[in-house]
Amino acid sequence: MKLSLSRRWIIGATLLVFGSLTSLTCAFVQEYKSGKVWPEVKVVDPGKPGEPPADAIVLFDGTDMSQWDGGEKWIVENGYAIVKGGDITSKQSFGSCQLHLEWAAPEKIEGTGQGRGNSGIFLMSTYEVQILDSYNNETYPDGQAGAVYKQHPPLVNVCRKPGEWQTYDIVFNAPKFDEQGKVTKPAYITVLHNGVLIQNHFEIEGGTFWHKPAEYTKHPDKLPLKLQFHGNPVRFRNIWVREL
Repeated sequence: MKLSLSRRWIIGATLLVFGSLTSLTCAFVQEYKSGKVWPEVKVVDPGKPGEPPADAIVLFDGTDMSQWDGGEKWIVENGYAIVKGGDITSKQSFGSCQLHLEWAAPEKIEGTGQGRGNSGIFLMSTYEVQILDSYNNETYPDGQAGAVYKQHPPLVNVCRKPGEWQTYDIVFNAPKFDEQGKVTKPAYITVLHNGVLIQNHFEIEGGTFWHKPAEYTKHPDKLPLKLQFHGNPVRFRNIWVREL
């Protein structure tokens, strides 16, 4: 369809006016600024793939367990530590933190349910993220790998095969208490298992127990991390933490 000369002139003039108005409007619009004065953002070397960032506190680098009370009981070989002889706790205490650790259940399958590749990482020695061989291993949902033990199952099961290395990346916000011991702010936890989100800022209900419901008890702002001995030779490597 051909447009008449007059119609083409009207369309062209309209576009010209619209473009002029748009340009004029843009000339008077100023960039939004919040007015907040932010400090310069700290530069942190993230490290090479598989290495901790520059500001991390390394708790196990594959050579020795000197950063852990009780660590002399565990076996260190080939760059990893094997659970043996009892729980261990970090010599340094932490509150809110980012935690990275890698673990592997025994390649040889022995036992079922909670008796298979069982261990755990306890934030502040109190709040447990379950470690378990959950690959084709049926157990109660809030007790499988990645669960906040007896409180919340993982969103999905992304457990690798027995013997394969797995990663936990945990962001933990410590609870706050008033002088009377009342919780003024609960703890929260986010967990990525093998890079997959399995706990999404879950509000922790209190200390994790096997024999009773969760409950909060006032404790210091910082406490050691704890790795659990549950009778299974679970392996650990590359453990580091960043304080938040």
